[in-house]
Amino acid sequence: MALVSAAPILALLGESDTSLKEYALTTLNEVVDQLWSEIANNITELEELYEDDSFEKRQLAALIISKVYYNLGDYDASVKYSLSAGDEFNVDEQSQFVETIVSRCISWYTSLSQARFLEGTGDIDPQLTSIFEKMLQRCIIGGELKLGLGIALESYRLELIKSILAEQVEKNEEQAVNLINYVLQATNSVVSDTTFRTHVLNALIELLLQLKSNIDYFTIFKIIIQLNDSKWATKIFKELLSEKEKLIVFQSGFDLVNTASQELLINVIEELKNDQGEDETEYVQIKSKLLHILSGVPTRDLEITFLHDHNNTDISILNKTKNLLDGKLSLHHSAVTFMNAFMHAGTTDDSFFRKNLEWLGKATNWSKFSATAALGVIHMGNLSQGRNVLKPYLPGSSSGSTYTKGGSLFALGLIYTGHGNEINDYLRLFIDDHGNSAGNNDTDVMLHGACLGAGVSGMGSNNNELYRALKVVLYSDSAISGQAAALAIGLVKLGSGDEEAIDELFNYARETQHENIIRGLAIAIAFLSYGRQEKADGIISKLLDQENSILRYGGAFAVAMAYAGTGRNSAIKRLLHCAVSDPSDNVRRASVLGLGFILIRDPNSVPQIVDLLSQSHNPHVRYGAAMALGISSAGRCLPAALKILEPLTKDAVDFVRQGALVATSMILIQQNDVTYPKLKDFTSKYANTIKNKHEDGLAKFGATLALGIIEASGRNVTINLEHTQTNTLNTKAIVGLALFCQSWYWYPLVHFLSLSFTPTSIIGIRGSDLRIPKFDILCHTKPELFEYPPKVEESKEKQPDKITTAVLSTTAKAKARAKKKSAKDGKMDIDEEPKPAAKSENETKLKEGEKESDNDKEKKEKEKEEAAKSDEPLKIRYSKTPFSLSNMSRVLPAQSNFIAFAKDSRFSPVRKLRGHTGIIILKDNEPTQKCEFIKTVRQLNINEAPLPEPFYLEGDDLKIDED
Repeated sequence: MALVSAAPILALLGESDTSLKEYALTTLNEVVDQLWSEIANNITELEELYEDDSFEKRQLAALIISKVYYNLGDYDASVKYSLSAGDEFNVDEQSQFVETIVSRCISWYTSLSQARFLEGTGDIDPQLTSIFEKMLQRCIIGGELKLGLGIALESYRLELIKSILAEQVEKNEEQAVNLINYVLQATNSVVSDTTFRTHVLNALIELLLQLKSNIDYFTIFKIIIQLNDSKWATKIFKELLSEKEKLIVFQSGFDLVNTASQELLINVIEELKNDQGEDETEYVQIKSKLLHILSGVPTRDLEITFLHDHNNTDISILNKTKNLLDGKLSLHHSAVTFMNAFMHAGTTDDSFFRKNLEWLGKATNWSKFSATAALGVIHMGNLSQGRNVLKPYLPGSSSGSTYTKGGSLFALGLIYTGHGNEINDYLRLFIDDHGNSAGNNDTDVMLHGACLGAGVSGMGSNNNELYRALKVVLYSDSAISGQAAALAIGLVKLGSGDEEAIDELFNYARETQHENIIRGLAIAIAFLSYGRQEKADGIISKLLDQENSILRYGGAFAVAMAYAGTGRNSAIKRLLHCAVSDPSDNVRRASVLGLGFILIRDPNSVPQIVDLLSQSHNPHVRYGAAMALGISSAGRCLPAALKILEPLTKDAVDFVRQGALVATSMILIQQNDVTYPKLKDFTSKYANTIKNKHEDGLAKFGATLALGIIEASGRNVTINLEHTQTNTLNTKAIVGLALFCQSWYWYPLVHFLSLSFTPTSIIGIRGSDLRIPKFDILCHTKPELFEYPPKVEESKEKQPDKITTAVLSTTAKAKARAKKKSAKDGKMDIDEEPKPAAKSENETKLKEGEKESDNDKEKKEKEKEEAAKSDEPLKIRYSKTPFSLSNMSRVLPAQSNFIAFAKDSRFSPVRKLRGHTGIIILKDNEPTQKCEFIKTVRQLNINEAPLPEPFYLEGDDLKIDED
């Protein structure tokens, strides 16, 4: 019989007999969920029993107290007493009480365990640890290994992660690899501490190397890139070289070039060169080819070959824009220069400049600087011919203004972006020779270009010699060259976290009076803090606490760079606080803009965060919101972002319209009318903005840049801020966008946007000789989904309508009399319709088929109309009937998941192709068969000696020919 009152049982608690007290507690435990409100009145008696050390059932008293507090809603007290309940608290019990308390215990344990790892102190209740480990063991026994690993990872328990994975390596290697990949992915999203992340990543490499069969070297190199550890890379390369695994070696080499920092590449090259290794011929040959790959020359050669051969630039857009914008105005001239640079980026096609020399001659001063620097964007990656292209403009040439020479030095750096070994010494020597004479206007302009060039070519190299040379220019305290030197230092020391360098830059920023230099130093500190997360909090706080608004501006960018791609709530709160409370418009703009960088991996959340900010009364905040959407959603065609940006393109303030137009083009890059029908509306908006005579100059500037971005590299590149191959951030692209945002103050920095352009190609290379074979691959979608958008047709002048010929009344009467006469003669003026002949069955079926096809056409037209009205991009579906693509074709990111090699194909990729593009090493399954190859730009530029003409020797009948 169920109890309706706890009073009789509670009365037993006051008895002196221990057995009665124990009986009372056992009974109360059974009815506490129903009668907890009545038991709560006697909570002090239960607490006294628990505190009595001589009482055997004190743990049961603690459990009852825990349940009472649980029902009262005091969960902290409930957890405290449940831990004191010891074995009486059964974690296996299926009840809401146990689930809630266990969940709270795990959360509590996680925070304590993290604190113990980070601070090195703090004891954890053994009972709390016991509950945590029991639940972890239950996950493992139940086969929920990912859940168990996630809990261990969040609690910073590395030894548990190792033990779970090591056990799986022994049991099931395939499952172990899947779990290791899961931990690798979770490490980026769950683990906030960089030190613990490093420990986990090192442990994963060790576990992968313990596999007995099929070691996944590509996953190992993914981890090495995240660690930025040259020693691990060298060790793995040596193992692969000794095993003669040249295909894996070459593929890993190309992956490193595309995703690793320049510092890592330089260190690996040096360590491999110093390695004596084996003297065997094959070992030496493979190593030599690997070193050539790591130099970056083959990668850039393949990319510019693709961009050159597939250049689909709509030159009519460029010409029309040039004619509409007055070249005499510096702003308009620079806009067309930047547009041309983006449209031909990496294609090596500089014909627009050569065909418009008169227009180019209108450039003056810094416009001339930007125009020359544009050659660096156009020839970006042309490592073999870069210096020859710029030779007529570089310092030392007989002609050319100071601005042309400065621009050419900047262009040189852009060509060798991330691969500056060949050019860093040249630029450093120039800076050394002229650094002490900074302050002279002509020298300043050239030093400005040389510093920017050295920064971009030596990006992430941590080159101390270059750093010292740049400091000399910085300390000369010249506003023009000092700003560039500061930015260059940030680029060279990117992500190093060098505390000594940060202190020097920070102290000098407080001493100098030049705003340009202070801003350059603030951004440089942000770059030194790149990816440092909590390790950068000290300098971030210093910057944000300064009275000088420019340093607070740098602090906002430091938060964005330090926490780029992490989605960390603390960083988002910090930026939002600055965005709504800082008195400086510049700081507020930078703070909102920085949200885009932090949420690169979670673009869907940005529209929700910045929606209200986009409606702010402050135009700087609205501009920041627009750019935040453009950065986070770049290349992703996110409808929610475009919905917010569309009204901003009609904003009352010119620079807000500029930001919105640029942001929409970044989001819509490489879309077409099929995948996103509203693309025409946006491209028309860009064109109409340029065409409108009453439009403001800044808005026209933004529209011109937008058209250049949409048409970037002949529509063969996208803006990709994350590497799909390695799940790592694209550092070069992020830094390029951050510097592009500084063009608010200095237009030549617009060129840095080209660093974020990523070619969308698939390039198969035969592993035996690193040549590009001609063969076909399959794409399991409809071809029209990924075609280039149609080029803009030149509008023809409308011809005047023909005037209707006047008919006289006498003429009409004469015609009527003629008809009557012919009718009397029995001849009709109107032809009779022939009687329909009997239809054959085939004709009937044909007619029915035509009707059906007409119906299909109508359906398709209706579907197109509905799609055009929709804001959502078209969903791409798998097709069983694929179409063929030739090797070195344009393959968009959305298309990559549908690419496959035919089963009977002669060539097969060395790793799984799913979702991968870029350079792919191929295994030749028929190496003895003949094959055609594609020549690269570098190979075509090699001047081979011509073959001799056939000739006869005098007095001899012997004929000598080419053979």
